[in-house]
Amino acid sequence: MIVELAGGVGGAKLARGLALALPAGELTVIVNTGDDFDLYGLRICPDLDTVMYTLAGIVDAGPGWGVAGDTVQTLNAISRYGRDPWFKLGDQDFATHILRTERLRSGDLLTDVTAELASALGVAAGMLPMTNDPVATLLDTPAGRLAFQDYFVGRRQSDDVLGVVFDGAERARPTEQVMEAIAAAEIIVVAPSNPIVSIGPILALPGVEHALTTATAPVVAVSPIVGGRALKGPADRMLATLGHEVSAVGVASLYASFIDAFVIDESDRELAPRIESLGLRTLVTGTVMGGDEDRRRLAMDVLAFGRRLRARELTAR
Repeated sequence: MIVELAGGVGGAKLARGLALALPAGELTVIVNTGDDFDLYGLRICPDLDTVMYTLAGIVDAGPGWGVAGDTVQTLNAISRYGRDPWFKLGDQDFATHILRTERLRSGDLLTDVTAELASALGVAAGMLPMTNDPVATLLDTPAGRLAFQDYFVGRRQSDDVLGVVFDGAERARPTEQVMEAIAAAEIIVVAPSNPIVSIGPILALPGVEHALTTATAPVVAVSPIVGGRALKGPADRMLATLGHEVSAVGVASLYASFIDAFVIDESDRELAPRIESLGLRTLVTGTVMGGDEDRRRLAMDVLAFGRRLRARELTAR
């Protein structure tokens, strides 16, 4: 089994590539839920839905989230009632949130609800929310402490991020399924997701980073920073305002305590010696993912790299 830690569009793209490169059922994706929030009385899980729609092949390729061809009649009606439809939700997307909320209110666990929704859309990969417990990513900014979606969507990522809090993480627990997947994995892939607010909440759960450090599988991370910039989202600006180097080296340094290897883009080849000086084996390849062929190619490169690392480790034993 291959396990991916993911959040956001970058994580969803690589998940799609891994699913295309692997036999059905061989991939499990552990997904960030720190972005989850309530709106219009519904439980919205943006990262879970982005990964699910991408794996199902129905995602809107433009923004990388939402359902392709969806309409916004419900939001238009909400607007007529005088409410600001600040968070875009398509009509088909509403169906996902309605059914999820119904199940959660009846006492079902988010893990079970996610599996049912994904299966209904034909997703063969396993999808695991990082926890069934509430965790909320909060961002400290010059304007004060902001809920993640207020910062990301409502204020269009315009604020400098000076600190990050994963509210509830210390009380939450990773699910048994998450910990079992990490323990049983052949290779663990950390997706090219925002290291602060997509991977960070997963690592903040008690026991997860230790499980990664002690896993028998090689842990291979893919840099979300290419040529000193994030391909999508505010990861580069967050790294800068939080005092980290805005480069693949900066991300590798954040992960160095629990990963074995790091994948960087061809444009960052000159950074490989610095990353290797952190004790990380490094793969240089094309990491920019356009369509499915790019995603599958990158996935194949990452898997081949991980299998070489695993074989080397087994030989050393």
